[in-house]
Amino acid sequence: MGPVEPEVSPRPGADRAIRVVVADDSLLTREGIVRLLVGAGVEVVGEATDAEALLREVGLSHPDVALVDIRMPPTHTDEGLVAARRIRSSHPGTGVLVLSQYVEPRYALGLLTDHPERTGYLLKDRVMDVAVLVDALHRISEGETVVDPTIVSRLLGRRRVADPLAALTAREREVLALMAEGLSNGAIAARMSITPRTVEAHATQLFLKLDISGDPASHRRVRAVLAFLRANQP
Repeated sequence: MGPVEPEVSPRPGADRAIRVVVADDSLLTREGIVRLLVGAGVEVVGEATDAEALLREVGLSHPDVALVDIRMPPTHTDEGLVAARRIRSSHPGTGVLVLSQYVEPRYALGLLTDHPERTGYLLKDRVMDVAVLVDALHRISEGETVVDPTIVSRLLGRRRVADPLAALTAREREVLALMAEGLSNGAIAARMSITPRTVEAHATQLFLKLDISGDPASHRRVRAVLAFLRANQP
């Protein structure tokens, strides 16, 4: 009997398969990611082994999201990150989810502050949890921002002399940090053991305190996450 693929519940409101290009120079890693995504109902429309091939695939297939390893040939430093920035600039309708083997806050902050919408940064360890990966892809395709919880934790651990988020209560900061991870209001409520209505109240207050108003809810969340990232830059 062959291996059993993990099951992923369909995302509410999803009326079609999300279209993804996967870029990783490791054949085993790339094939593993593709298999997980296909098993979860994601349509993989292209694969790439380096940054140039990735850019060609994105130009040809116009995916919803490009899933990109941060370190790619020829130097294995930041080619994937550079390609991700080019994709967000040249193909605004395509989101990018950058994967990294290491915790690199400066890379995450640089990418996300330049292109906060439709952008995410996750550690490769998260790939093994297909539900987390697929949810991140959907959130990015819908215009949101997703940041790895480990990055968020490190940013929260920094102390600043002048804190732009000083007006927020501890609960509001917690809600904002979980927003940065890409969690929905329902997921934030479950994580904090409070009701979704309470989450909405905290979100409303933090939007007011950060002077974020008038935009649709999804845009306000992105702007709030961007404020969080900028406030915690080195």
